[in-house]
Amino acid sequence: MTGHNVHTRRHFLVSTIAATGIALGSDGGAFGQTLTPTPECRDGDEPTIRQTEGPFYKPSSPQRADLREPGLRGRPVELSGVVLTRSCRPVAGALVDLWHADADGDYDNDGFRCRGHLFADAHGRYRFQTIIPALYPGRTRHYHVKVQAPQRPVLTTQLYFPGEAGNRRDGLFRRELLMRTGSAEGGLAARFDFVLDMR
Repeated sequence: MTGHNVHTRRHFLVSTIAATGIALGSDGGAFGQTLTPTPECRDGDEPTIRQTEGPFYKPSSPQRADLREPGLRGRPVELSGVVLTRSCRPVAGALVDLWHADADGDYDNDGFRCRGHLFADAHGRYRFQTIIPALYPGRTRHYHVKVQAPQRPVLTTQLYFPGEAGNRRDGLFRRELLMRTGSAEGGLAARFDFVLDMR
């Protein structure tokens, strides 16, 4: 690929993803927040880093985009993004499975509070409504996620909040897994774009 073509393709891809970011914030989302892509996609990007699923993963979570339930406390979060290949192509129908601690720092191992999965749309976009998880001993604030393209291996990883004091003390924390966040009326908007190890 020539230098001119690389520049043109990158400009097109970044413009396309920026437009997707606007769509993620404006197509019925609770907060209407537009956030910068993570990462800004370029040909040959490294795939999203894998991390341990931890001891609290539970299979067969309900298919739902809204993980909030009656009586669930916590500041609302809209977590959205795009699932991409290493060549910046959206992954339609990708499974995105999310689970995390509640506002007390507890995981629901008996039921499915703060657990759910969905499938990315035709443009690779996903969006969850949930809450900010509380801290618990030994860990900074984080979400657990599994992402899988149809008929492909599962990516298991964790997402982190910027500006958390606990990030410096958590041995699992990785800067590459920081979400982009922005304050919004009544809650927080967060974005992370997953890059799967496929072309």
